[in-house]
Amino acid sequence: MKIHEYQGKQLLSKFGVTVPRGEVVDSAGQARAVAEKLGLPVVVKAQIHAGGRGKGGGVKLARSFDEAEAFASEMLGMTLVTHQTGPEGREVRRVLIEEGLKIKQEFYLGIVLDRAISRLVFMASSAGGMEIEEVAAQEPEKILKEPIDPAVGLQSFQARKLAFGIGLPPETVNKAVKFMTALYRAYVELDASLAEINPFLLTEEGELYALDAKLSFDDNALFRHKDVLELRDLNEEEPLEIDASKHDLNYIKLDGNIGCMVNGAGLAMATMDIIKLAGGEPANFLDVGGGASQERVENAFRILLSDSNVRAVLINIFGGIVRTDMVATGVVEAAKKLGVKVPVVVRLEGTNVEKGREVIEKCGLGFKTASSMKDAAEKIVALAAAQ
Repeated sequence: MKIHEYQGKQLLSKFGVTVPRGEVVDSAGQARAVAEKLGLPVVVKAQIHAGGRGKGGGVKLARSFDEAEAFASEMLGMTLVTHQTGPEGREVRRVLIEEGLKIKQEFYLGIVLDRAISRLVFMASSAGGMEIEEVAAQEPEKILKEPIDPAVGLQSFQARKLAFGIGLPPETVNKAVKFMTALYRAYVELDASLAEINPFLLTEEGELYALDAKLSFDDNALFRHKDVLELRDLNEEEPLEIDASKHDLNYIKLDGNIGCMVNGAGLAMATMDIIKLAGGEPANFLDVGGGASQERVENAFRILLSDSNVRAVLINIFGGIVRTDMVATGVVEAAKKLGVKVPVVVRLEGTNVEKGREVIEKCGLGFKTASSMKDAAEKIVALAAAQ
């Protein structure tokens, strides 16, 4: 789950991460009032779940109260398009009015799980204010990394190493250690999956601030954090993904035209890959889970077909514990109930696979079976292209 910048700063400040003074508003009049309270200059920042807001016109420096009000009026209700929103953009429903700080230098801090070593990694870079993906691609040597031993957590010597490594002035290193330690503690105690401070700001007065804050959380741990779950903004999420979450389906909408229904996350990713290799474009990631009951299949079908881009559906089921003939029966019954009209290819493998294929072939719906993933991908890509 993602949250807004202002929400992330509110959470981080509770752990001792220093953030600029600011308030979130949803009207131009409120923006002016907050600016008058904070004093000039102020920064007006659109609040959406995406990076690159500044390049899209979603971050502006106001040097007068009139400008603060005008910028807020322009942003509220606008559709902000960035490289992370896609061409459809996101509607701005609130803006953050924040004190303007005297910037001396911008840095980057981040924490993420490195699955290759099964440890959290604390990252720091002198290339702050830039897209970290660009830095990683063009100047990877500028990203410093410190793996963290989970038994002892982030150590002071590691934080000092990062602080000196990115070029912070010696007199600010102790402040940086305190800042990094607070950020690490917030990450762990909140069960975050990503924390980014970009830019991590050094002011002319020698103070350190989180000028921006991006936090994402492990959905499986949200039951421990009811206060964090309350920060969820459904307006920022894909409606079909919201619908899927209500039925415990793991669904992510993509831009292709081939709907995918698979049991198991790894198999779902492999299915998407092989569709791409066959020249097609998957319309989604969808893991219906190990059971793949008729109810789950029916909900999955309904969500898949709610995407107007879907021209064909590939069902790829491996029956280990679950019997494939039972899954096949559920697929047929769900398709009949929903009146599925698009071409469907079903690839079954595992327990009772022959009976499962027989159910599909004799269902009278025109569904095609496939003998392998390669066969399934080639058939579905051809069917989608013919629509």
